[in-house]
Amino acid sequence: MRFRAAVFMPEVDAVCRPRTARTVAGYGLPMGKSLPTDLEPLDRFLMSDQSPPDCMLLSDLDGFLTGLVVGPELILPSEWLPVVWGGDEPEFDSLEQAQTVLGAIMARYNDIARGLEEAEEELAPIYWQTRDGEVVMADWASGFMEAVGLRADTWLELINDDEAGVLLVPILALCADEEDNDVLDIDLSEDPEAAREVGAMLPKCVAAIHEYWRDRRQSAAETIMATSVAPDAPCPCGSGKVYKDCHGVRH
Repeated sequence: MRFRAAVFMPEVDAVCRPRTARTVAGYGLPMGKSLPTDLEPLDRFLMSDQSPPDCMLLSDLDGFLTGLVVGPELILPSEWLPVVWGGDEPEFDSLEQAQTVLGAIMARYNDIARGLEEAEEELAPIYWQTRDGEVVMADWASGFMEAVGLRADTWLELINDDEAGVLLVPILALCADEEDNDVLDIDLSEDPEAAREVGAMLPKCVAAIHEYWRDRRQSAAETIMATSVAPDAPCPCGSGKVYKDCHGVRH
């Protein structure tokens, strides 16, 4: 399958570049089910001269945060925030502005995590919309794959899975390589119906990816508990029950 040849590269983020220019001239507001008011200052800051020239904009940032949330392991902000800024430092006018911008980033991260725990319908990706009404999803997909690139070796488990590997296909279908060639040899600009189908599939695929890694994290945690917790000790899950009457029942 073509998509596997693309994502087997160690630098996963190197095969997914946003199709839209870094400057957003000609583009309207980001769109999703709604754009929360507290993201508007963040959007303005990212598009201002105060932000580093190679920093993420709101759509690819949203995809990046989503990839972090659904990924195989927790990655601390100290590691991923420099990626948001493109390796440079943002310039803040004041401590208050820094708190507003960074607080909005973390709030969006938490919104995505909360939405995925509730239902896939709650996932509202933020895309660009041109003034002609065209919805641009490529930046979001590029951001997601940058998050994958932070733990590329770990993601190979899902990629190599005969069933779960297909979940990345709609995201990769939106990506281009460094020479702006389609990663999957699919030109969605020539097939509006296929583009709509990809857009409809994205939330479902992201929710399934989240479930895939969540189940494996839980299984690993239960294995640790089974080998290290005494039967009559309080269960580490916090239920208040002793281990043998809670998660220990499974073992």
